[in-house]
Amino acid sequence: MAATRPANPLALAVLVLLWERPMHPYEMSSTLRERRKEDSIKVNYGSLYSVVESLMKRGLIEATETVREGRRPERTVYAITETGGQVMVDWLVELLSTPKKEFTQFEAALSLAGALPPEQVIELLGQRLRNLRFQQKAAEAVFEEARSVGLPRLFMIETEFTVALQNAEIAFVEHLLHDLRDETLGGFGMWRRIHELRRDGVAPGEIEAKIAAEFPDELVFAQHDENH
Repeated sequence: MAATRPANPLALAVLVLLWERPMHPYEMSSTLRERRKEDSIKVNYGSLYSVVESLMKRGLIEATETVREGRRPERTVYAITETGGQVMVDWLVELLSTPKKEFTQFEAALSLAGALPPEQVIELLGQRLRNLRFQQKAAEAVFEEARSVGLPRLFMIETEFTVALQNAEIAFVEHLLHDLRDETLGGFGMWRRIHELRRDGVAPGEIEAKIAAEFPDELVFAQHDENH
């Protein structure tokens, strides 16, 4: 029976560390910090021990020895098992080769942004754009520092990917803001009218009737899109 694997990317990071060499959890934590893996993986150091325990129960890693350094408490050293090595490879192959739908918080917010008035959304997206540009400059500084010390590109490809995503998001937000400010976004008039009616205290049922009467073509299109 094939060994099951946890879904937490931190577990994959632990497997990769132990594929390099046996370590105790404190050393795993220190190595992840030194390599700045928290920039790419959601690292909850408090849960690292539970991740290690979970991998042990699945037979993916095993305890090899207990060591003591000076007056420090005893620490258990773990090594990856043969099964763990195969699971690590299969996991990486799947993640690198197969695109999967990832539900980001920004995407969720965009899908629900109509609950806020257009003017507020424009202001908030402007703030996001400024933050993105700040993050972009910070990432560029990291790249420059890496180049100055001769760090191979291999150790920066995750940051390179992050920057590519940031650049794409900046371009998207810029374009969206342009359409919002020019009021050329499809459905903009209906969106603004809904919030005008709400500010005027019109009851929800009446709002629906007024919008249906004022924007019949847009509502028909929206209903058609929902049904298909």
